[in-house]
Amino acid sequence: MKKIQFLLLFFIFFVSSVQSAKAQNEAAGSGIRLFFPGYANWNVLEEGKELVFTLRAAGGNGSKFTFAITQGRIEGMDFDTSGYFAWKPEHDFVDRIAKEKAVQVVFEARNEKGETASQTVEFKVRHANQPPTVGELKTWYVGYNTPSRYKIDSDAVKDEDNDPVAFSFTDQIPEGMQTSAQGELTWKPSLTQFNALKTKPLYIDFVVEDQPGKLQNKGRIRVEATQQDLAPEITAVPRDNTVRIKENETVDIRFYIADPNGDDDVAAFDFVSTNTNVPKTALQRNTNNQYEFIWKPGYDFVKDPFDTTAFQITFFALDKSNKRAETKINFVVRNTVNEAAKDQQYYTQYRTALVRAWDLLEQLKDKEQDLKRAYKRAKKGKTHRSIANASLGAMSGLAPVVIQRDPITQRSISTLGGTAVATIGTLEATEVIGRSTKDLVDRLNYIIEKKNELQTKGDIFARKYTLKSARRSRDFTRDLDDFIALLNLKGMVALELDAGWENKKQATDKAIKTTFKDFSALDEATE
Repeated sequence: MKKIQFLLLFFIFFVSSVQSAKAQNEAAGSGIRLFFPGYANWNVLEEGKELVFTLRAAGGNGSKFTFAITQGRIEGMDFDTSGYFAWKPEHDFVDRIAKEKAVQVVFEARNEKGETASQTVEFKVRHANQPPTVGELKTWYVGYNTPSRYKIDSDAVKDEDNDPVAFSFTDQIPEGMQTSAQGELTWKPSLTQFNALKTKPLYIDFVVEDQPGKLQNKGRIRVEATQQDLAPEITAVPRDNTVRIKENETVDIRFYIADPNGDDDVAAFDFVSTNTNVPKTALQRNTNNQYEFIWKPGYDFVKDPFDTTAFQITFFALDKSNKRAETKINFVVRNTVNEAAKDQQYYTQYRTALVRAWDLLEQLKDKEQDLKRAYKRAKKGKTHRSIANASLGAMSGLAPVVIQRDPITQRSISTLGGTAVATIGTLEATEVIGRSTKDLVDRLNYIIEKKNELQTKGDIFARKYTLKSARRSRDFTRDLDDFIALLNLKGMVALELDAGWENKKQATDKAIKTTFKDFSALDEATE
């Protein structure tokens, strides 16, 4: 038993020894180490400053090493197989707002035995503010008594960090010259100043400063009197490359033409449009150097079914030597509803309905007067007794009978002979001709009822839609139909209204307003 335990312990010791030797061999094969610069923060860089070091390696079973970057290489990094590394980050590598940017690079070393080792290094690049640079500026040529504008060229004045810059000028600038922080100068030289420029050029010193770093640089602008024939300059106010308007909307653009050789050198100013519907009369001349483009497209400018029409107008100026300057403006005209025509249409419907109501009211008033006169005639019939028609049957004759008892009181009385039966009554005159006063009263009441109803509904309709804005609502069409339906009286035949009746009065606005107090003519209505 002890012998077996001894053998088991020996076997375990043997296996452990083999595994330990194998681990040592593996460690010896992968024991390459990389050596980077040993000073603190060696991997922290600034924009515009170069980092240079040589990578070294040791360990493993070989003695010769080659180096490479396997991941994270940035454009501008210089690294060869001998381990030489050089990198100078550009000034726009780090955003000026972020201030810092981290880059991870994987370096690898390989010996002749094929053994490799790699290590990841994180470089931290910090933003370094740089002052603006001022290159060569073009000369500013000015003319006598001519407004001239100069803009410092953004290609000549740059900031490598893309920082915004501001310009400031010394106090030694000519009288009348104006400057701005955006690098813009305006000047209209007087005769004395212009003559001085002909003798000696003028220099304008300025300082350009980046923001918010406040680093500065200096520059100088050379100003000379123009001696050559330069092209005119066009300034549009407002300075919009694209003008968007609606139909029936007025566009007003003012143009100022400046010629470095003097105002008298401007020969012509005109325009060419890709849309032939723009009239030439839209361009108006105020002075030889000031024009105004005033144009209002009509409601039919944009042809249906299009929503918009786009076109371009090129405005150009010519001097006496045919030198040309031009500016192009894009126009977009949107289709729109003719509100004036719509309002006129709604007003016509509104007024026509009230005219029809007024006309019908006048006819009802005439009919009412006729019925009242007929009723009065009927009322008079009660004071005149008549002999009504009788059932004459077999009438044999009709002769006067003389009463002779008393000659003094002798009278002649007409009598009916035969079998006729005479009826003496107190019938009214209308009943004599076969008409009833009840029918007159019924029709008169119906006339009055309809007249009052029509007057009430007409007053409501006239008052509700006296304004343009009210007639633009959706309810107008529905109420208009309801009001017109009211004019079609059901009892037209029973009322015995004459279809050919003509109103002797004229349907003027005053007449309509007299009947419907809240009626308002189109030129009186407000929004």
